Amino acid sequence: MDTLISVKPLIAVLVSLLVLPLIAASRSPNMREGWTFIAAGVKFAIVASMLPAVLNGMKITCSIVQVLPGVSIAFRVDAFGLLFALVASFLWIITSIYSIGYMRGLNEHGQTRYFCFFAISLSAAIGVAFSANLLTMYLFYEMLSLATYPLVTHHQDEEARTSGRKYLLYTVGSSIGLVLPAMLLTYHLSGNLDFSPQGVLAGTASRGTVTVLLLMFVFGFAKAAIMPFHSWLPAAMVAPTPVSALLHAVAVVKVGVFSIFRTITGIFGTDLLASLDLGLWVTTIASVTILTGSLIALSQDNLKRRLAFSTIAQLSYIVLGAGLLSSKGLTGGMIHIAMHAFGKITLFFCAGAIFVATGKKNISEMTGIGRRMPITMGAFFIGALSVIGLPPTGGFLSKWYLALGSLDAGQWPVLVVLLTSSLLNAFYFLPIVFKAFFNAADPVSDPSPGMAEAPIWCVVPPVIAAVGSVALFFYPNLLLNLARLAIG
Repeated sequence: MDTLISVKPLIAVLVSLLVLPLIAASRSPNMREGWTFIAAGVKFAIVASMLPAVLNGMKITCSIVQVLPGVSIAFRVDAFGLLFALVASFLWIITSIYSIGYMRGLNEHGQTRYFCFFAISLSAAIGVAFSANLLTMYLFYEMLSLATYPLVTHHQDEEARTSGRKYLLYTVGSSIGLVLPAMLLTYHLSGNLDFSPQGVLAGTASRGTVTVLLLMFVFGFAKAAIMPFHSWLPAAMVAPTPVSALLHAVAVVKVGVFSIFRTITGIFGTDLLASLDLGLWVTTIASVTILTGSLIALSQDNLKRRLAFSTIAQLSYIVLGAGLLSSKGLTGGMIHIAMHAFGKITLFFCAGAIFVATGKKNISEMTGIGRRMPITMGAFFIGALSVIGLPPTGGFLSKWYLALGSLDAGQWPVLVVLLTSSLLNAFYFLPIVFKAFFNAADPVSDPSPGMAEAPIWCVVPPVIAAVGSVALFFYPNLLLNLARLAIG
């Protein structure tokens, strides 16, 4: 495979950092948000500009500095990394639009601080996507943890501080306690941390050692919310809704599952895991998380908490795809990064729009709300279809490939898990939509009839994201081509 040396990966990472002084020094909200949009647009344009070369089978590299023998801080843009970067950088633009309506609509404090740390978070996410080796990915992974802490604790009350401490304990504690030692042992065994299609551990360690390393990486990347390292995620719902969207769709949790996926395919290699029959460990852990998260979501009345437990379950679809170790399974896991991102960000945008317009957080209070907010709840319905995995939304395609991958791998129980979880998804989403549109509102709790949508800045983004979910069903070829190139 041809390699192209370019500074584009570095610029894509740095662009939102370089604009930080301009955001911080802005004297008006319009100027501050203008710089945010400029940075978001430039970042997406740079990421997209690398697409033709990658589709032609090239890898784009940029080495910064060597820190250990055989290990550098370096970037490499391949098909999988570019898929994630395209999703993250595009949805940053949409989330920036939404942030204006939400933060201004609720007159939130500290908006400049919010936009600054938001920008840092996206730089870290792109850094993870373009990392050429495990060390570079680890550094940007930790950068993301620290950058999102002020966002989780934005309200600065006791609940926010408690949730922030839990967030750091899980995400930073697990990475230092599990990922860092696993990385050191990997380097000791192989002398190499570069991501490679064949992995770097073949022939270097016993089956027991490889098993322990695999479990350390899977649980150590706690941003993936694999149970039992998941409780930080529902707790983080105290943050403003745009932050929840960042956590659940754009950056944080996707960085977690991306890191696990990249480690499985690039450090261990699918051939090694298949030869040692270790994929079953990954699929079992993911299946337990999928079913348990879906069951817990059924009992949640707070809409954001229901979405949070849904996210815990949906993230493990991606890990499940990696554990299947089959071509279709890997394809399903990779494209689910995009499909879930568009579907789930739609749902969080809608939850925030409902809160801005009505002040309601609980599902039990939203009876008949579809008549007042038909555009918002229409978008919610499409987002729900995508997360459930029903046509005509992109979520159907990713779950289709995961189902085919489970059959190719001979793992029938995984197929049962996929079908069962999709039914549970329908059970906890479709009643919300039905009651919103077909049940009359309680005149006591909702005395003001008629349409009352949130400000346009809060309505347009979920509509765009919902349209994106449908578009990915009809035009999935870009994602599928990137996934196939990544698998090789």
